[in-house]
Parts: sequence; structure tokens; C-alpha cells
Amino acid sequence: MADITDIKSILYTEKTIDLQENGVVVVQTSRRMTKNSLKEVFKEYFGVTPSKVNSLNQNGKVKKFKGKPGKRPDFKKFYVTLPEGAELANLSA
Repeated sequence: MADITDIKSILYTEKTIDLQENGVVVVQTSRRMTKNSLKEVFKEYFGVTPSKVNSLNQNGKVKKFKGKPGKRPDFKKFYVTLPEGAELANLSA
């Protein structure tokens, strides 16, 4: 069972800020989080039941760190559509 600690962060980029104006919040989570468990967390912690949830498995990029090959960590990203007029009160997860 997933809980609020599985949500790593709420992403703030140019694209996600534009989406937030339309009621879509982008959340970075652990790989074990599912759509249903994310809906439960949003309902319990934020008090909002999402109307739609889309998920995306993001593979880490292969990069060089100090000249040595390395890989950024993999993570899961969710696009959470909130109901009309709903806001997240506790946005600092």
C-alpha cells in the first residue's frame, strides 16, 4: 500500500505550470505507486478526488559524471487532473 511518502515531489517547470493553470498537477513518485493508490493518497491527504490520472514511467538518462559513465535514477510521473474548481490546499508534499 502506497502512502504520502511515495510522492517524491510536485514538478514545477514551464510546461507543468501551464498545466496547473488548467487543473493538472504533475507528480513525481516512486516506481511502485499505482494510479489507484495515488488517487487514495490525494483523497486522504489533499482532500480532493482526482477526476483523471495518467501515468508515465520515466527512464533515467545515461550521462557522464566527472568523466565516468553513469545513469540518472528512473522514476514514475503522474499527470493528475483535478475536478473543476478544485485546488490543492497542502501543495507542499
